Amino acid sequence: MVSDPPWDIHMELPYGTLSDDEMRQLNIPALQDEGLIFLWVTGRAMELGRECLELWGYERVDELIWVKTNQLQRIIRTGRTGHWLNHGKEHCLVGMKGNPPVNRGLDCDVIVAEVRATSHKPDEIYGIIERLSPGTRKIELFGRPHNIQPNWITLGNQLEGSHIVDDDVRARFFERYPGGNCTLVKPK
Repeated sequence: MVSDPPWDIHMELPYGTLSDDEMRQLNIPALQDEGLIFLWVTGRAMELGRECLELWGYERVDELIWVKTNQLQRIIRTGRTGHWLNHGKEHCLVGMKGNPPVNRGLDCDVIVAEVRATSHKPDEIYGIIERLSPGTRKIELFGRPHNIQPNWITLGNQLEGSHIVDDDVRARFFERYPGGNCTLVKPK
């Protein structure tokens, strides 16, 4: 599972946010009996993110850092994020529930990647998750159209209808929901 929640960072944002209590009350435990969660957090939400992981039944086992670069692959030194210092990085907490099979030690805990649109996280995160936990079911919460990945369920209020990458899954969708709103998305 990967989640980039709309944390309330006490700044004006181009999208709605959830309060700290709303974040704590999300029914994340219902989505996964055992497995990994990759939870993107802001500087202000770092401790709240750790608290949420514990409330949701996860143990924080690691953390990824995304070092943000520009088109010339240089570290971003100025920007609109950060209250005290400009943020050239983002954090992703890694939590584990239960004892899922995991391929440990295959990847580094640092992603160096170019900044794109607001809240658009680096695509490298999907490769890391797939290598850690190949062939498992995967879900993304608070996803946007650019987050849609083959073999993933992506949920988010900025998605219109159902977007299914796999032809067979799409056919089963229409069998079960003949009038359903579903579009086929070609893999990237």
